[in-house]
Amino acid sequence: MSQYEFSIGTRGSALATTQTGHVAVQLHEISQVAYNTVLVKTEGDVTTGPLSQLGGTGVFAAALRQALLDGSCDMAVHSLKDLPTTQPDGLLIAATPQRADVRDALCARDGLFLAELPEGATVGTGSPRRKAQLLAFRPDLRIVDIRGNVGTRLGRVKGSPAQKDDGGVGRTAQGDLDAVILAAAGLERLGLDSHITEYLDPEIMLPAPGQGSLAVEVRAAGSGHPSVDTALETMDDVDTRLAVTAERALLARLEAGCAAPIGALATVQGDTLVLDSVACSPDGSDTMRRSATTQQLTIDGAQALGITLAEQLLREGAADLAGL
Repeated sequence: MSQYEFSIGTRGSALATTQTGHVAVQLHEISQVAYNTVLVKTEGDVTTGPLSQLGGTGVFAAALRQALLDGSCDMAVHSLKDLPTTQPDGLLIAATPQRADVRDALCARDGLFLAELPEGATVGTGSPRRKAQLLAFRPDLRIVDIRGNVGTRLGRVKGSPAQKDDGGVGRTAQGDLDAVILAAAGLERLGLDSHITEYLDPEIMLPAPGQGSLAVEVRAAGSGHPSVDTALETMDDVDTRLAVTAERALLARLEAGCAAPIGALATVQGDTLVLDSVACSPDGSDTMRRSATTQQLTIDGAQALGITLAEQLLREGAADLAGL
């Protein structure tokens, strides 16, 4: 085994370190190169208040990217939905590993489904996209803005023990909500999927662009070791790369971020890339769903698909509808 070690940067949350650990182990197994982990504190980790008012997309990425640029680490692992759509000079996304579950998940008291929640039930989420689509499906719900790690959010559900991010049971939960909405992928990666009472069908709630996907970012010159660069190429999943490229191209053309009630999901179906999108009024009173397809299964084709669908949305009034 080589004496060289690659360093991999991550946020310090349990979800981030778990995701990064999976990537690091896989790269090590492919390259046979050892690694070390560099913890980086980001603005999103230390700032309080709604994420939609903290600069939105990018608050979890900027410090990691700076650590990469200044050489503190050789690569950084991001949740792709946290990355701004504009790629900074000097950095590139070297790998998008195979995507996990893209869906949003309901974690409700008493094992309830979304349709079974009582009238006026309280549901916690910090996402304008989730809020708008929840209200479109159930206008009677009361949406409560929440933040915190996965365990803290789960602890807000009535009758649920407060969960530490490692899955261990903590002190008695705050228990002030009937349900919370979280990304299914994060719950599954943390081994907390037993809290899921319903996986929300994309027909009800389209996910955020890039949801369920990770991005391994490196400097433009690469990781610094040929074996690791080869391992990154091996880890890159083509279908995932095409899907998230289309989703993020749509988001970029709409000039929207995580503070916008926009959802998008692309899938490779045989020889066709299908992109579904939704734009919502913030209160969920009106929604616009549109889809487009291409058989150009290339990065350029995926980008063109996203841009084409975004331009259709804009022509039909999505900017005014969603407050972009």
